[in-house]
Amino acid sequence: MPVEKDHQHYDLVVIGGGPGGLTAAIYGGRARLKTLLIEKSLIGGLATYTNEIANFPGFPDGIGGLELMRQFEHQAKHFGVDFKISPVKAVDLTGPDKTVETFRTVYHAKAVVIATGGKPRLLGAPGEEHFLYDKGISFCATCDAASCKDKVVMVIGSGDAAVEEGLFLTKFASKVIMSVIHEEGHMDANAVAQQDAMREPKMEFRWNTVVDHFEGDERLSCVVLKDTRTGDLIPVDVDRCFYFIGYLPATELFRGQVTLDERGYVPTNTRMQTNLEGVFAAGDVRQTCLRQVATAVGDGAIAGFEAERYIAEIDVYEKQLMQAEKPGLIYVYSPIDGRSRDFLPTVREIERDFAGRIRLNLVDTYKGECLAARLGAVESPSLVYTKGGRVVAKSRSLDRAEITATLAGLVEEQVPEPAE
Repeated sequence: MPVEKDHQHYDLVVIGGGPGGLTAAIYGGRARLKTLLIEKSLIGGLATYTNEIANFPGFPDGIGGLELMRQFEHQAKHFGVDFKISPVKAVDLTGPDKTVETFRTVYHAKAVVIATGGKPRLLGAPGEEHFLYDKGISFCATCDAASCKDKVVMVIGSGDAAVEEGLFLTKFASKVIMSVIHEEGHMDANAVAQQDAMREPKMEFRWNTVVDHFEGDERLSCVVLKDTRTGDLIPVDVDRCFYFIGYLPATELFRGQVTLDERGYVPTNTRMQTNLEGVFAAGDVRQTCLRQVATAVGDGAIAGFEAERYIAEIDVYEKQLMQAEKPGLIYVYSPIDGRSRDFLPTVREIERDFAGRIRLNLVDTYKGECLAARLGAVESPSLVYTKGGRVVAKSRSLDRAEITATLAGLVEEQVPEPAE
């Protein structure tokens, strides 16, 4: 018989322990949300493989990726974040009670942040696995260019990223060798980048080549290329090799629930919101133009903040706006719109006319934009009428007599006389 899984409940579950996920968890913990971060292997993600991070603000002399991620983890734990090292087996993010399932436990959450990151596309050539990351094969010129000063590096690829990052590496390296699978003079990059690369004296091209295998002892020292026309093997001595052949986001788990683009990335708005209510995305998994620790941190901060706001608004919506004890009037207004602002005293007068038989709630669209959207009243001024814990009518009319008559019908009595 299958073992029954344990069920645990959290306010916020963050899936993924890289810089974006850790930052989202820090914001959740600091907001006093019961927060869980689930990571399948190594806290810190790909950033831990970077020998030196030189462009993260606050560290003018640079800092090791592992050391920086340990500080992130320590800060998250300081704010009470729980950690679970386990792969996620299944998720259901479509309803208000979101579930994230591991081997032994089903975690329930009010909000979820997807920060599963991804991984660079690999070649699968012999020797590759031995030299990944800090042993000679890199995937980020911005991260590792400084360590290539006066060294020979090789770039694999010929698209926009490969050519542009290769040009960037010439600011540091003594020589940048590009392995290009195409015939001489043909690349997949835009014309301007190609022209700049061909004119750059530090760049050398090995046309009609692919990687056959990698050689070296503790660190990479030689990339052996194969000529696609003749089959000849060409050993090339290098100090480092950079791949720019694509990136694979870790989003298969969410396919069919969260909207993904054609490459598998998660599209979000500026608030890191996905297509699902209460589900946010941050970091490398997101559809974005730059994938760095700094950008992941920014994404995570927004995602954590928005998750906290979402949970708070859900609480207000369910316990205050949709209370079932009395018929309700919800006035949705904008504080910067004179017409809707000037009607506030009249709304309060109407509340007094009913002498405690209705409940008035005010929703400021500036502070409560998501609440207004949940009510279906994004335009202000708007009036939303409730009874029995559900919306029964909406109106944009500010006619006092009409509002009073609608409320009287809800409380099932005669229209009250206006208070003097």
